[in-house]
Amino acid sequence: MNTPARRDGTPDRRKRGATPERGGTGRTSGSRDARAAQRGSTSRGAQQGGTGRGSAQRGSAQAPSPQRHTAPVGKKKPKPQRQVAQPPLLSNAKPARHQNVEPAESGGHNKLPWGEGERLQKVLAKAGVASRRAAEEMIAQGRVEVDGMIVREQGLRIDPQRAVVRVDGTRVMVREELVHVALNKPKGWQSTMSDDLGRPCVGDIVAERIAAGQRLFHVGRLDAETEGLLLLTNDGDLAHRLMHPSFEVSKTYLATVQGEVNNRAIGKQLKEGVELEDGPAKVDRFQVLELGEGRSLVKLVLHEGRKHIVRRLLDAVGHPVVRLVRTHIGPVALGDQRPGTLRVLGRDEIGKLYEAVSL
Repeated sequence: MNTPARRDGTPDRRKRGATPERGGTGRTSGSRDARAAQRGSTSRGAQQGGTGRGSAQRGSAQAPSPQRHTAPVGKKKPKPQRQVAQPPLLSNAKPARHQNVEPAESGGHNKLPWGEGERLQKVLAKAGVASRRAAEEMIAQGRVEVDGMIVREQGLRIDPQRAVVRVDGTRVMVREELVHVALNKPKGWQSTMSDDLGRPCVGDIVAERIAAGQRLFHVGRLDAETEGLLLLTNDGDLAHRLMHPSFEVSKTYLATVQGEVNNRAIGKQLKEGVELEDGPAKVDRFQVLELGEGRSLVKLVLHEGRKHIVRRLLDAVGHPVVRLVRTHIGPVALGDQRPGTLRVLGRDEIGKLYEAVSL
């Protein structure tokens, strides 16, 4: 066989089946091998994903979506994306802002339109009465009252700034900005928020609260030598009513006095009334607790609020005061609170205070 020669005259020893470095006319054995390989891949594609030429044409005419990926053979297919169910159209509809609400009965609560006020169970939860779920149970049991009416409706919207809410008959204070604290005033301290003479005063004890922007009122006064319970609040109406004698909020005192007190005689005199320089005064209750060593420990309950009223009453019956401590204002008790300390009032105490002055 004659070996073909190259252009330079050297023999060309390449095999016939080798693919030429440059493109030829398509009649070489390399071209035939390429066409055979193409037919083999087409038949394999037909066995896997289509039937014959038609599916190959469809596959080439319509490109697959970029979001769909064909899993390789022998590997797990990816999990399909979870389809989020669309909510029904009715759930997107909101009630009209102004509803045709029937007026509440006398003393009842006016329902607020959707979007105004707060739900009753949320108000109770914020006031520390119970969790929302427990508050819903209390409402269902008929234990919650709004503006004088028992409420059993879940989700009732109220105005926390105006509504009067009671649980089991006790008023619940739901206004977040209100402050009610009990102070055990030490002996020698002034019942003022500041003192021009630099003497220690109540304002020194609550200086941090005042610096934070709280404006506190003290309920009544105690003279410098008298110890015990002093209420502080930023509710001016409450402070005024607690001090006003027309609401007859009781104050309880323990007094150590000179001399041994005759319980029956002195008690009768104080209950009937004693004439003082600014008018008659009397106590609601009187009791001798201890006698000994020329002194007596007595307990007095009265709703008077005049200056030095307890000291003047006991002086008038011949038993000057040695030591005086106020232990109660209405339902709030001093207890074992240490001198100079503050205690935030509990929900029941606050509710009973407001109830005592008809707020």
